[in-house]
Amino acid sequence: MPETATHASTPQRVLTTDEWQERERAHRSRIEPFTRAFRQRRARGASHPVLDFLFTYYHYSTGRLESWHPAPGEALEDSLAAQSRFRAPAYRAEQGVRRRDLRAISDTQRSRMNETRSLLQRTQSRVAQFGCFGLHEWAMVYGGHDVRHASVAPLRLPQAQVDAFVESRPIVCSHFDAFRFFAPAARPLNRLPLAWETRDDLEQPGCIHANMDLYRWAYTSMPWVGSDLLADCFELALALRELDMQAGPYDLRAFGVTPVCIETADGREEYQRRQRALSERAARLRERLIVVLDDLLSFVAATPS
Repeated sequence: MPETATHASTPQRVLTTDEWQERERAHRSRIEPFTRAFRQRRARGASHPVLDFLFTYYHYSTGRLESWHPAPGEALEDSLAAQSRFRAPAYRAEQGVRRRDLRAISDTQRSRMNETRSLLQRTQSRVAQFGCFGLHEWAMVYGGHDVRHASVAPLRLPQAQVDAFVESRPIVCSHFDAFRFFAPAARPLNRLPLAWETRDDLEQPGCIHANMDLYRWAYTSMPWVGSDLLADCFELALALRELDMQAGPYDLRAFGVTPVCIETADGREEYQRRQRALSERAARLRERLIVVLDDLLSFVAATPS
């Protein structure tokens, strides 16, 4: 159930030890199927071209993702279990209640939160665009350049057909971190002027990668934003990554991934329909992140050091 963002320094509810331990168990049950499977694959030297992205491209450890933290509007009764689990500097105890200590947010963290909030606000304010049809993965392998998953997932079309499709469609990628992996010969085909220095200027709320990055903005603001919001962003990133790779040029059926054939009109219609639905989910999560960060930053500014 979506959490309600409330003032970080005035928690609205104190959880008993039984309550927060149940929440912690529920969080681990939600997350562990993915983290455990990733660790097991890594231990045997295997990889999953869809799911591993969430643990390799995004630099947040499985252990930290599994670790539960309360929502900003919550505090904990100061039991022995809470004392061993929620420690300084992020938490402090006062009058039998253990809560986050906003004084532990460093100047560096506060600056990063400010930048994150600003990016989220600018992205949310723009008109969503849904005309990319997932062509970025095709542009990455254009001309046979860096077919990253070739050892576990071959292309599902001959290279010549992949190249012809890239050349037949307008490429309108708005996300620099996707564009930077384009094959050199495909970069001039992109209709939007992307560069590192201006990478945030075209971020827009229809973009699969901008929406996937909500997971990044949540975990870089932990433990302050809480694990409920983090897990919601993680699950959204999983759904976006699945669509991203379903629409790609790789044959992933061995991994149980059914292609969305964007080289056909029906495939493009399916891609856009799902992209729109995921964008609506992302908009709600982005707004929740903005509200929580607004609240945190306003109280950090008012909290004496």
